[in-house]
Amino acid sequence: MSLLGPLLVVFFGLSQAFRDVYLAGVFQRVDAFFVLLIAFGLSTLLFGAIVTVRTPEQWRMMKGHGGTILAMNLTTAMAWSSYFFALTWIEPAAVNTLHSGMGPLTVVVMGLLGFRLAKAPRFGRVEGWSYVGLALSMAALWWVVLTGRSGLPVENLGATVAGLGLLMVSGSAITISMMYSKRMSDAGINAEAITTMRYFGLIALAAVMTWRRSGWHGIESTFDFATISVLATALMILPLFALQVGITRTSPLTTHVIRALGPVFVFALEQVDGRMTYSLPTLVCILAYSACIITGNVAHGWHEDTPKAVKASA
Repeated sequence: MSLLGPLLVVFFGLSQAFRDVYLAGVFQRVDAFFVLLIAFGLSTLLFGAIVTVRTPEQWRMMKGHGGTILAMNLTTAMAWSSYFFALTWIEPAAVNTLHSGMGPLTVVVMGLLGFRLAKAPRFGRVEGWSYVGLALSMAALWWVVLTGRSGLPVENLGATVAGLGLLMVSGSAITISMMYSKRMSDAGINAEAITTMRYFGLIALAAVMTWRRSGWHGIESTFDFATISVLATALMILPLFALQVGITRTSPLTTHVIRALGPVFVFALEQVDGRMTYSLPTLVCILAYSACIITGNVAHGWHEDTPKAVKASA
């Protein structure tokens, strides 16, 4: 089915939107680290069981990848703990935009600085200007949040500033984490095994913070605990699974264009959340972000295809 890939990528964006808006509400009464402990603990057990039953040889293939696994765990823990701290204090659409925007900027900067994990960037003028526009749209969104013009008021200026700074960390860290996971994937290790090994650092951090801060307070009943556990875990797993399958069935350009609309999905879903109000400045920044991402990817695709077309016609 030709539309299956793009539809799965759209599902990824929509399920991410549900995750962010739902968890932003949960974090108002339950400690974020407790939710992280439950969601990623359960997902690790689930994928570990899948690997053990279906592809047990994957465990042997991880021999020699200890350094990569450690780096992947450290960067993943940094990314998700930073992201969910920000989600506690900042409008979800702004959180999603700033986190996502750091991905391409991180790759470009790492490439320019010569890091081995990232290839040296090769892009034309239009693509270069799209990165400038991306950075400016993110800076404008900082201003919108800090001046109280977003969909959520600034209740704690220090926490809001910290959250904005940590989103720069989360976006960069998750990008680097994905680079490490790609290194393992290139070695033949499957996605289920990589997912199993990715979250041990985050689970350990969440367990320590939950114990120190009594993060289980705020759970009102056994049913409440079960609901949060199931929904949080599903909203972590489903988006990643849908994206993984969707990418294999969709062209890179289509995938990036659809993913660029992710913050728009979050913003739309926010409008049914009674805690948040409609914010035109946030929407303008998100649309500018999406336009820059789409323009950059279209320009990149054209830049990559032009030499091939010239060579083919020669």
